[in-house]
Amino acid sequence: MTAALQALLRAGFMRAEALFNRAFGDRLNPLYHLGAISFFLFWVVGATGLVLYAFFDTSVEGAYRSVEAITAGAWGAGSLVRKLHRHASDAMVLTMLLHLARYFAFDRLRGFRWFSWVTGVGLLWFAYIAGANGYMLPWDRLAQFVTQASFEWLDWLPGFGGTLIRNFIRPEQVSDRLFSLLVFIHIGVPLAMLLVMWIHVQRVPKAATLPPRAMALALALTLVLLALVVPVASQGPADLRSAPATLSLDWFLLPIFPLLYAWPLAGVWALVGIGTLVLVLMPWLPPRRGAGQPLQLTMHPGPARIAARPGETLLEAGLRAGLALPYDCRAGGCGLCACTVLHGRVEPGPFQEAALTAAMRARGQALMCCAVALEDVELEVEGTASLMSGDVSGDAAGDTASQAAAAGGSAMRRQRALVTSMQRLSTDLMRVFIRLPEGEHMPFIAGQYINIVQGDGSKRAFSFANVPADPATTPSTAGDTIELHIRRMPGGRFTTHVFEKMAVGDALDIEGPLGRFTLSTSERPALLLAGATGFAPIKSMLEEAFRRGVRRPLHLYWGVRRRCDLYLLDQVEAWQRAHPNFHFVPVLSEAGDDASWTGRRGYVHEALLADHPDLTGFEVYACGSMRMVQAAVPDFLGHGLSEERCFSDAFTPSARPAAPG
Repeated sequence: MTAALQALLRAGFMRAEALFNRAFGDRLNPLYHLGAISFFLFWVVGATGLVLYAFFDTSVEGAYRSVEAITAGAWGAGSLVRKLHRHASDAMVLTMLLHLARYFAFDRLRGFRWFSWVTGVGLLWFAYIAGANGYMLPWDRLAQFVTQASFEWLDWLPGFGGTLIRNFIRPEQVSDRLFSLLVFIHIGVPLAMLLVMWIHVQRVPKAATLPPRAMALALALTLVLLALVVPVASQGPADLRSAPATLSLDWFLLPIFPLLYAWPLAGVWALVGIGTLVLVLMPWLPPRRGAGQPLQLTMHPGPARIAARPGETLLEAGLRAGLALPYDCRAGGCGLCACTVLHGRVEPGPFQEAALTAAMRARGQALMCCAVALEDVELEVEGTASLMSGDVSGDAAGDTASQAAAAGGSAMRRQRALVTSMQRLSTDLMRVFIRLPEGEHMPFIAGQYINIVQGDGSKRAFSFANVPADPATTPSTAGDTIELHIRRMPGGRFTTHVFEKMAVGDALDIEGPLGRFTLSTSERPALLLAGATGFAPIKSMLEEAFRRGVRRPLHLYWGVRRRCDLYLLDQVEAWQRAHPNFHFVPVLSEAGDDASWTGRRGYVHEALLADHPDLTGFEVYACGSMRMVQAAVPDFLGHGLSEERCFSDAFTPSARPAAPG
């Protein structure tokens, strides 16, 4: 029943939103800003109320006269303020009801959203109480009806026993002190409402409390036009000696009052009480959704890794984590928050077809404001130049050309680092440590890389071969240390410089971090394939996994040409002794007649497939030359590996000749 009602309302809202998008554009669609509009109308009601209160006489005898004087005075300005106060109050209740209905229709009330939903129900009641109380103050015939009906209704509750309505049996029993109490309530309830409004938005990341300026101006103009066209007038002075016969009722703020004389009071209390209870309990009523566990989101550029709560949209999770993500309507109407899902599955949620076309969906795109992760997800935010630098260049174990920089690395942070140590691991491999200045940091994720910027502006990309600094153990004043594995490339200008001229103390300009080749938080067994110096980012990933206490199986297949190319072999073998979940398989492709080599021979990806012919249920991370990756990935997919679980990073060596001299 609830699901059917939600589906019906959701369809209605989607149609109305599409219509309003065509009429106003998605940026000014009022249905996308109902909460902010309610805030705006609250301020209009508050401001006009303060003006009215300044000229209002809180005595029984003076209340009606002062309201009439306000309405007739100041060359019509008083009447305008009174009408603005009335129409803004009605409009605020209307937008609050629509806001509540929309969140119900889209089922945005369960799980972590229960707090905003319950406080929203409370705000609606505050609005009705303040509205009914406001109609008591002019002390006209409508005020008489509202006050007597309210007190009779309250008198039904145990403990009152008719004591409230006795104040209205005769005119002389209505005192100035009672009127002062009514005025106090009319000020106190909105103040309490303002506090709850502030609480209400605390769990909504980046909650908007004001509509766009153009919309605010249009709302203000509409209220003024309503005030000029629709009159608001008192309905004759109150007279307790007779009952009002004909009244003009405000159906926005006083819908319950006709029932007080048409139904038994107990029935009205039952309707209000049960209705409120159902609304409050709605987040926990059927249809129930499984609680589930938080899921891991990896967002590029960055990458940034964050946790998403069950039922939380990708945008909500990102904003809650403080990420600078593009968005506007937050309702699937503008398309500004489009993203591409690289790995994992998402539920796309309700959206406007114009914002997410069939062609976009076929390319794996989704809208972050609507999409909900169904498992760990990796995604790329569309068109965010300040965060995304373009296609990821491969490992930088060698002298590589950075495709990312060519795609537009202007948003990358550039820093200067000093060479602190150099260690030749083989005839053509140098281990270089560089350090940032004191107090400077580069918060990277294991598996990412940096660009080294040369004097002519050209860039060479190299992977981080060490783990990120641990803030818990690293002094904030210390500059970050970065480990690089640099292989000498024939004709490579930068790598030739490293092996022939670079010395400790030299300065390097670097920019980053870059890349999205990072280890997921899945519990699936991970097969890590490294070709030659593709070991550098794999080393960073493994050391970070060991530091975090990752327990899932980790299998490293490291393929090189000759035994001497297995640099840092002792360290890898030490990992295998220290971590039962880690397994290491070295593979030589050019072992030849080396009888001393008793290990695996051939291509490294073939050795992996020989050990794991069925890759269903695994994750594979492949890093090395373009030729190795292009040969390995199709074979992996052909042996049951899901595309969403295949992560690769390839590099192409630069063939530039060394500069003369």
